[in-house]
Amino acid sequence: MSQYLDFFQNFENAVLQSKRDIEEIELIAVSKRKSIDNILSVINEGQVSFGENQLQEIIKKWPSIKDAIQKKLKLHFIGSIQSKKIHEIINQCDVIHAIDREKIIQIISKLDKNALINKSFFIQVNTGNESQKSGIDLKYTEEFLQLCKDYQVNINGLMCLPPENEEPDKHFQILQSLAKNNHIQNLSMGMSNDFHIAIKYGSTHIRVGSAIFGDRD
Repeated sequence: MSQYLDFFQNFENAVLQSKRDIEEIELIAVSKRKSIDNILSVINEGQVSFGENQLQEIIKKWPSIKDAIQKKLKLHFIGSIQSKKIHEIINQCDVIHAIDREKIIQIISKLDKNALINKSFFIQVNTGNESQKSGIDLKYTEEFLQLCKDYQVNINGLMCLPPENEEPDKHFQILQSLAKNNHIQNLSMGMSNDFHIAIKYGSTHIRVGSAIFGDRD
């Protein structure tokens, strides 16, 4: 059995144990620094959603991948966003996972509305209030959500990266409660080592790299 299919079986088991419907959880194969051949092999196993964190890498790899594949693929931008690149990121990707400051919202609000059709935007929440990590400070998140409404930018979800030295449960629960209190449906949380926990806390978007592709160089 391939590594992808082996992981997908574990993913299905985790969903089953949490008594959730697998159709409500989008599995994102994080393909950063992976070759076109690696990605094509995973697509051939049935995967359609992928995550990248560098615009330069997206432009280098994905046009040729999409040309080679007939079915619809979905591309998620999961990295830190540079304001000067946001327009091109939106052109290239379907879902943006890490909006973390007002300037990005300002730029999005000024884009042609046709460019935003079928695009989804997530706010990254710094649930651990870590100084070295991107994301909106937890205590300012609801204020930032209101700011997005003021700019008429529709926020579809919340995303978090729990601190490495803490159990993720607390942070997933924080994000779940924040989403519920603000009527937000989507939660981007859970990676290779903690996806099974994130599923229990209502994650709708799981970002998995090494468990699907193996370790990166």
